[in-house]
Amino acid sequence: MARRRTVITGIGPITCIGIGRENFWRGLLAEKSGIQTISGFDTSEFNAHCGGEIRDWIPEDYFPPHRLKRLDRYAQFAVASARMALDDAGIPFSREKPQDRVGVSFGTALGGIANAEYQHAHYLKKGTRGVNQTLALQVFGGSAHSNIAIEFGFRGVGTTNSNSCASGTVAVGEAMRYIRDDFADVVVAGGAEAPLSPLTFGAFAIIKSMSQWIGDPALACRPFDLKRDGFVIGEGAATLVIEELEHARKRGAHIFAEVLGYSLNNDAFHMTSPLPSGEACIRAMREALADAGLTPDQIDYINAHASSTQMNDNTETLAIKQVFGDYAKRLLVSGTKAYTGHPLGATGAIEAAICALAIERKWAPPTLNRENPDPACDLDVIPHHGRDADLNYVLSNSFGFGGINSCVILGRV
Repeated sequence: MARRRTVITGIGPITCIGIGRENFWRGLLAEKSGIQTISGFDTSEFNAHCGGEIRDWIPEDYFPPHRLKRLDRYAQFAVASARMALDDAGIPFSREKPQDRVGVSFGTALGGIANAEYQHAHYLKKGTRGVNQTLALQVFGGSAHSNIAIEFGFRGVGTTNSNSCASGTVAVGEAMRYIRDDFADVVVAGGAEAPLSPLTFGAFAIIKSMSQWIGDPALACRPFDLKRDGFVIGEGAATLVIEELEHARKRGAHIFAEVLGYSLNNDAFHMTSPLPSGEACIRAMREALADAGLTPDQIDYINAHASSTQMNDNTETLAIKQVFGDYAKRLLVSGTKAYTGHPLGATGAIEAAICALAIERKWAPPTLNRENPDPACDLDVIPHHGRDADLNYVLSNSFGFGGINSCVILGRV
């Protein structure tokens, strides 16, 4: 029996370069970073000061007051981005008429931890009287898919994974599997993150994993640049509506791309440092290719994890060269975190959205801020300006803390 095919029919991004599909795309075309100096709290005691902060987020535009009392910023991003994607796809929904064949697959690294941090401050001042009565329902990561399911009446498969910076990619890949294996006809898949709070931000600063750049914040994230010095944390979300191909065709849905392949493994090496040989990253890309039924020379573009750390970018370059051989020199590769920062568990979903739009609109986004070429990262990383390109197959890499590696492959239908 032929396996069921899965396609992307809706896209809902919430990022510091644009909220909503077309605003997000305009942000990409502008080729400017959305990273700024953190404004939500004082970073003077830390060695890092920049972030992909969403300053134009107005939750009242998306939720009535009674709903906002139960949704922290993380859940707001998740539910609002899901609504954008559903509206984009034209998928009907109703809490009064629940649907058993529509599911939710979401990802996050930290869930509601930032909200818990702020609520703890209230507790220290006023005791339990100062704490939001729904705190227990807000802090756990699963509040993302649970709130989406409740909001829209989706009674199908429901899960939120917490695979660090690979979470969004895992959510998309697992959604493909749920549809392929006939657990659902439609899956709302994505990732959300709202980690910009003093203790959470400071925790990453303590381990010196974030950029310590003190110049123009727009230049803090420098993937593949010789002088890169760490990742830049961000916040936001992206949701993709993933749908069985014939289900989408029957209702005349617009199709952005097909989800063709997926992989997930672990370095089994270190919590923060990648396996120096890149062996597990290499296997992840090869297994995604095998799942998609493609050969390396069929891939036109790679959206690299490219976190702007010295070790990660070097190791990823090594892994790409091992997988693609001589063809690697002709591949288009870019790291798009310089646009949005790194919203941890949401990043893979945001980058999957970028890949789907890149296929549809035949444009490969650039690597911003690559001013000083690194001889160890000797790929065509599309510096500064994007390129018109007929993209048929694209690969997106996500490599997270804990040694988690995940890849998805999208293709033109």
